[in-house]
Amino acid sequence: MKRHIYIYLGIIQLFVALGAFPAGYSMLVEPDGSGLGMNPGFLEGSPFPDYFIPGLFLFTVNGIFNLAGAILSFFKWKFTGWIGIGLGASLIIWITVQVLSIQMYHFFQPAYFIIGAIEIVLGYLWIKRTNQIIA
Repeated sequence: MKRHIYIYLGIIQLFVALGAFPAGYSMLVEPDGSGLGMNPGFLEGSPFPDYFIPGLFLFTVNGIFNLAGAILSFFKWKFTGWIGIGLGASLIIWITVQVLSIQMYHFFQPAYFIIGAIEIVLGYLWIKRTNQIIA
């Protein structure tokens, strides 16, 4: 496992990116949520009038940034671990804000929360393995 931490991290980041692109794109082109079968009423009480801003975040941070992170992970870039920690934390924050703001529950939410935690752990293990920190 120790040798292949960067591969596992890259695969997880690629998985997150591939899941974020279609949903984020759908929210961008159909901000009323109809492309995903989402009711605009879910956003009542949230700071967003429609799904455009959440879609932009989903497409950019969870999509583009995770794709870039995956590529960097596969090439064992020096800061792979730090990026993994940041992307894992952003995924956890995304899910937490989503649950708190729209108060809608879907079984994907705890799954992606756990995936974010795994990204953080793998990022830390890569940092430790490459002697970027001493612990």
